[in-house]
Amino acid sequence: MHPVLLHLGSVTIYTYGVLAATGFLMGLWYAYQQAPRAGLDPHKVWNLVIYGILIALATSKVWLIFSAWSYYSADPREIFSAATIQSAGVFYGGLLGGIVWVVLYTHFQKMPLLRVLDVSAAGVALGHAAGRLGCFTAGCCYGKPTSLPWGVTFTNPLAERIAGTPLDVPLHPTQLYEAGAEILNFLILIALGRKQRFPGQLIGTYFILYGFERGMIEFLRGDPGRTLMFHDSVSLMQFVSLGLIAAGVVLWRRGLRGAAPLPPTAALRMPSASSS
Repeated sequence: MHPVLLHLGSVTIYTYGVLAATGFLMGLWYAYQQAPRAGLDPHKVWNLVIYGILIALATSKVWLIFSAWSYYSADPREIFSAATIQSAGVFYGGLLGGIVWVVLYTHFQKMPLLRVLDVSAAGVALGHAAGRLGCFTAGCCYGKPTSLPWGVTFTNPLAERIAGTPLDVPLHPTQLYEAGAEILNFLILIALGRKQRFPGQLIGTYFILYGFERGMIEFLRGDPGRTLMFHDSVSLMQFVSLGLIAAGVVLWRRGLRGAAPLPPTAALRMPSASSS
């Protein structure tokens, strides 16, 4: 598509990086706006997200390296190559690293974990949608060949060099599938947040929605390095998806059974037009 946005002298600005950063900022803004409505200190939420983003970026790259260890162990210099640094990494690596960070931060800052995760859920979906649009411009996270009329053909040699994207072959636009699904998830979480009934309801819903979404899209992904298993019929990501769905179901069951009911004043809402 359009891997390079522009050149500023000797500095190359990649489209993926700009869109990923935009997604992070949108998710951060949304969580910051929602924090007071959930009884949280917005400044603590701000710090939580900023450091969480850095940790998620690092752990997503670590997951990428270990998932393709045979490649990187054969030439360790590739770990620090431009292709690795510019890659999106593995989303689940970033997600799991981010969750560990959130658990530790909320523990030491004495913040209610489920409230924090609820505040972050819609922002994660929104930011991830923008990030997947960045993947589309870079050609990474591409799909399998397809004869469907909406198949996308990549032609930019830079996409092939950086992400190994097959050129001149119609592929499933899995990046757009996921971006569209994440925007839908964002809208669902906004609607649900207006009538939230218990702590953990929003993050539990996101776990279920994203687990199902990613598990299905994995069948259409064609990029390597996803730790394929059982004669390449399923990927490790699909097992993680099942784990997320199970976690979401547990949170819903816990909430519906009346554990730790949510005060009405803590329900999450979109900022009104008069809000600052």
